[in-house]
Amino acid sequence: MADIEGVLFDIDGVLLTSWQPIEGAGEAVREVRRRGLACGFLTNTTSRSSSLIAQGLCDAGIEVEASQIVTAARLTGEYVRATYPDARAWVLNHGDVSADLEGIEFDDADPEVVILGGAGPEFTHEALSRVLELLLAGVPVVAMHRGMMWETVDGLRIDTGTYLPGFEEVAGVNIAAVGKPSLTGFLTATELMHVEPEATVMVGDDLIGDVLSSQRVGLTGVLVRTGKFRQTVLDLSVQKPDHVIDSVADLPALLGVVLEA
Repeated sequence: MADIEGVLFDIDGVLLTSWQPIEGAGEAVREVRRRGLACGFLTNTTSRSSSLIAQGLCDAGIEVEASQIVTAARLTGEYVRATYPDARAWVLNHGDVSADLEGIEFDDADPEVVILGGAGPEFTHEALSRVLELLLAGVPVVAMHRGMMWETVDGLRIDTGTYLPGFEEVAGVNIAAVGKPSLTGFLTATELMHVEPEATVMVGDDLIGDVLSSQRVGLTGVLVRTGKFRQTVLDLSVQKPDHVIDSVADLPALLGVVLEA
């Protein structure tokens, strides 16, 4: 970590839980900036657009700009426009992220591509059955991410990644997933930060989706014991994160030890 030039943060479970700040998160981000390091934010949150996420962070005392946030919806919009240009899309998602899907025509009745966002009450038996019917009829399905779960103040909630293997098994296809743990998001975020992956720290609460996947493309992984973190998952994993800290509040101390060594 001696040549670190930037820090990339996951948001949910690292900086916020149910849009309430995790203790010390605001100060940790401010300290990263005080050290002259670039800051970026990479999230699979699909309940809000980039601008609303930025507003939520600012309201929680964590100053960011929408341009610094890379969302799974934003990456998916770029992917769909490039892969299925001018295709009409049915978006099944919990939350309005249409602002991050600019340039895509929405058509729930007669879609040419299905976009699966974050799971929520919209993921009914009827809706999921229709997704399968369209998939079997040859309509491509694109997932914003393969996240399995997220943490709320009321406990864990399952996410879209829990449904995808079933669709793939029945239809005999691989569903493209764009957000984390896809490597594209990490590379896009570091590019926007104007730093190389090898000079970037990734801070996340998901061992596989945030940390190990980022390490695959050269980032230094830092796992926090907040959010969806579970010690049993870490204990059973053959691969290990580069660093483990109790929370993002401990990040400045970790950076201080390494950068000032």
